[in-house]
Amino acid sequence: MYCPKCGAQLPDDAAFCSKCGASLSLTQPKQTQAPTVPVLAPLGATALKCPSCGAPISPKLGEMVITCEYCGSGITLANDGWRGIEKQTMLPLKFAEKDHIIAEIHGLMDRGLLHRHLQENSKLEDVNLSFVPYWIVSVSARTSIVASDMAVQAGELATTAALLGVMGGAMGGRRGGFAGPLLAGTMIGGMMGGRGGARKTYEMDNNYNFPIVALKAFIEYQPKNYQFSLEARTLFDVSEIPKGVKILNGDIGEETAKYQAKTLVDQLQSERAHAQYHMIQQLHTDLDVAESEVLHAPIWFAQYDYKGSKIVLIIDASSGSVINSIGLQG
Repeated sequence: MYCPKCGAQLPDDAAFCSKCGASLSLTQPKQTQAPTVPVLAPLGATALKCPSCGAPISPKLGEMVITCEYCGSGITLANDGWRGIEKQTMLPLKFAEKDHIIAEIHGLMDRGLLHRHLQENSKLEDVNLSFVPYWIVSVSARTSIVASDMAVQAGELATTAALLGVMGGAMGGRRGGFAGPLLAGTMIGGMMGGRGGARKTYEMDNNYNFPIVALKAFIEYQPKNYQFSLEARTLFDVSEIPKGVKILNGDIGEETAKYQAKTLVDQLQSERAHAQYHMIQQLHTDLDVAESEVLHAPIWFAQYDYKGSKIVLIIDASSGSVINSIGLQG
């Protein structure tokens, strides 16, 4: 253990610090909330004592989301240095066995969720489990859409076609039968091209807890349309993580994560609008970014070789769901 006052390394059963004399009460509850006074360090700091247990912390270059390997406290690095202990959460590890998760993946392949019978022609090359930090950014999105009302437009065109059919029938009788249909088609086409259909304004509101992977090296695995089930999350506790499972630190800061979340949510709103409405003339999304937190999620990475091509599947080890797939087409 380490002295919480001076950081000196002490025997686990020590009652007092032999260096500074501080009392080491074993009955004190484990600290799970941020201290009232932030712990700051100069810019460019490469070492600091953990504000919770006093153990030395030596971040790698660029890391901004740090986990103390001794007590599991989470620390983030702000622009002005170490900002102190932040509330960090974790999801429970429910799919911990390698054989179990491989069976789940093969089932997804065979059932056609990814590609039917893809597993038959694929060779598993690597599978590993890590706790990966994600910034969970709360984003509210309101999208205003101006689009053609297809139902109204269809009704108008049907009425017009019937009327023109009567007119055209009369004219066609006098002109050899071709002028009527030609006139009707020309006038209907002109109405569609000139008016663009009846316009209507729609509102599409959605709230997201959008996950932004906090590792630059994993940016290609960034979820595009996936949200973790946060109901089961608890405060981060390193003792709940099985030995041998890596706990990764992050090197993407909060402000960068918020910017990325806004960009991805804007794209997602646009995709949902185009899937729901036809002939969109105008589309605008207002975004409101609120609080964020660091979530440590258990993630399985499975790499396959499929006829010479690499496929990587990213699996949520808490729910068993596919977060993303790299290398799959269609």
